[in-house]
Amino acid sequence: MNRFIQHTSILICLLILFQCLGSRRPLVPNYVDPQGITRDVSVGKKYMVATGNPIATKVAIKVLEEGGNAVDAAVAALLVLNVTNGEAASFPSVAPTLVYDQKSGQVKSYIGAGTAPKNATIQWFKEKGYEVMPKNSILSQLLPASPDVIVRLLQDHGTKSFSELVEPAIRTAEEGFPANKILVKNLDLPLYKRLGFTILMPYNSEVYLEKKWWYSIREGELTKRSDLANTWKLMANEEKLALKKGNTRKQALEAVRNYFYKGPIADVIVKLHEEKGGLFTKDDLTNYSGGWEKPVVGEFRDYQILANQTWTQGPVVPMVLQMLDGIDLKSMGHNSPEYIHTVSQAIELAIADRESYFGDPNFVDVPLDGLLSKQYAKMRRLLFQKSAFGKTPPHGNPWLYSKQKPKSTKKPSNNEESHSVGEIKYGKDTTYISIVDSNGNAVSLTPSDFPQSPMVPGTGLTLGIRMTQFRLDPNHPSSLVPGKRPRITPNPGMVLKNGKLWMSFGTPGGDVQSQAMIQFFLNIVVFGMDPQKAVEVPRFRSVNWPDSFSPHVYRPGGIELESSLYHAVSDSLKEKGYKVYEKSNFDNDFGAVCAVLNDNKNNRLLGVADPREESWAEGK
Repeated sequence: MNRFIQHTSILICLLILFQCLGSRRPLVPNYVDPQGITRDVSVGKKYMVATGNPIATKVAIKVLEEGGNAVDAAVAALLVLNVTNGEAASFPSVAPTLVYDQKSGQVKSYIGAGTAPKNATIQWFKEKGYEVMPKNSILSQLLPASPDVIVRLLQDHGTKSFSELVEPAIRTAEEGFPANKILVKNLDLPLYKRLGFTILMPYNSEVYLEKKWWYSIREGELTKRSDLANTWKLMANEEKLALKKGNTRKQALEAVRNYFYKGPIADVIVKLHEEKGGLFTKDDLTNYSGGWEKPVVGEFRDYQILANQTWTQGPVVPMVLQMLDGIDLKSMGHNSPEYIHTVSQAIELAIADRESYFGDPNFVDVPLDGLLSKQYAKMRRLLFQKSAFGKTPPHGNPWLYSKQKPKSTKKPSNNEESHSVGEIKYGKDTTYISIVDSNGNAVSLTPSDFPQSPMVPGTGLTLGIRMTQFRLDPNHPSSLVPGKRPRITPNPGMVLKNGKLWMSFGTPGGDVQSQAMIQFFLNIVVFGMDPQKAVEVPRFRSVNWPDSFSPHVYRPGGIELESSLYHAVSDSLKEKGYKVYEKSNFDNDFGAVCAVLNDNKNNRLLGVADPREESWAEGK
């Protein structure tokens, strides 16, 4: 016992010594984080930007002021967010995108999610003893997507060079930025976990904790990402060299992409995987591509709701809204028990179909026209009941409403298995970008991924953990297959009204993204709220299905409410059979919706930024 006390005393003394060693990073003078602060809607006549961070918003505005278009501004904002929100939306991970072209009136979807490496199979993981995809592992890394997204966006719709647009992000990474409340929350680890982080992933610790694991990061601390800045300088230099050789703008942009996927960056990524027992090969990176696709479209009244295809959860939003179309939601009262119950049932029915049918359409038969059929929505609406479902409701049969015929005879199954494993949690969430330029073009983009797997030493690159959105169940539509995309949670949205752009919107938040977007839309369209009020009112969140991330934790019959809403309606919801959980007000677990709306009646643009995070909207 005495020896235990002696060892404990020595450990305490050492910890105190560590606290005194070195200097903390300086605080940024006069820094004010807008998280938690309500504000008025932003109004502009020419253009509008709403992103997950004020620095990114202001950079995008500068690009627009200097003649860039919405795509140019979105790329610049994305790169800055990869710095300021890097623990939530890192370079070079996922970046699903929607682009609205004002001249044609068309919306295009860009596939902004990577694929599984060619050696990644269910059998391989099962033989290694895995029942679910591992976290905190090199094996959780999906092939990177955002460099491909950036180059293709700029080649097909942009006007500026990569080197121009990456410069503000390089400057922010080198000069530093204030650590915001969400970054602090995401890295809020107890001392022993910070030590474990440093031992297990020393380079990640070097980037995010500067190896000073004995310090917890403070709000307002000057924070830098110098290695990432150097990586971007090398990529930008490739473009400059190509232009000096007489190459066209598009060819020079291709040189940037090649430097990443076929050149020195690919080499260091592969080297990391070889050293850590990962699965990436040079061929995986060389052969990677995204691509343009038609977006998914659904209707609510005279609005058309658009989303990426079923490699995201995006179609949930139009499916739910079609189910709710025609129901007199307004008479129920905003956020009344009956309203929450009705909307939650529609969400849970759509999620049941998500779990049974959504997957990479290049690998999975998806009855998309059936899922988005108004007749199918009407049939699913007949399943609404007076009490809570209590567990994930059964999936439907959208094939009955589809012009397609299933190629596979596999029957979909609702996976309600609950898993629980130990893990180090640091970095989470996502972020978002919405931009409308002076010509009416728009971009909606939801970048994401987290430093929960080994970063690439010396580069500042985070390859993320999106393989954890695969299932090791061959019957699941998001089952792991080489070359396949997982069904990721990030899902940007757009809304047209009578065929013209009305809104570009989205949010971070994993499985809550669709739910937060649906509630925000209904707050404006059904209840006539001012858009900023519509984003700030309390939210609810169903958790009545397996979480999209491994280990797919499942809380049957669960619903979460922000605190003020919990005190108002929890008893009534419990009477309906819900298991009700209270969360704090303005909790970013309920998303952080940003949006830009066309107020054609008053010839202006409205920008909305959710105070649940450090989001910021601004225009001119």
